[in-house]
Amino acid sequence: MGTATRSPFDADTLRRGVEGDPKTLLSLYAEDAELRVVDRTAQPSHPRVLHGRDEIAAMLEDVYSRDMTHKMEDCVVQGDRAAFSEACEYPDGVRVLGQSMMRLRDGRITEHTMIQAWDE
Repeated sequence: MGTATRSPFDADTLRRGVEGDPKTLLSLYAEDAELRVVDRTAQPSHPRVLHGRDEIAAMLEDVYSRDMTHKMEDCVVQGDRAAFSEACEYPDGVRVLGQSMMRLRDGRITEHTMIQAWDE
């Protein structure tokens, strides 16, 4: 009888990070990670691309300095891939929805593509 193997990627740590602890979230990225962001201003043919933890840290610092809530709604981890959805809301009621797909190596995020949309 075979035994199930568990991914070294920790979805609970991802949830804690997404829902308000940017230092924890940053700790999940490999030093050489790449984050691609697609939204209204960074469209699929020209996404915003961040290289390495320093650039990702700057983006997270900006996002988490804003007065808004973050909630991870779903997360799936399978092998070297993970995906999650995130719902955010500003105090004025404006909502943001993000969908993420990630490639993992040794329990760390190496590639992350995030697609996000805001209320207009």
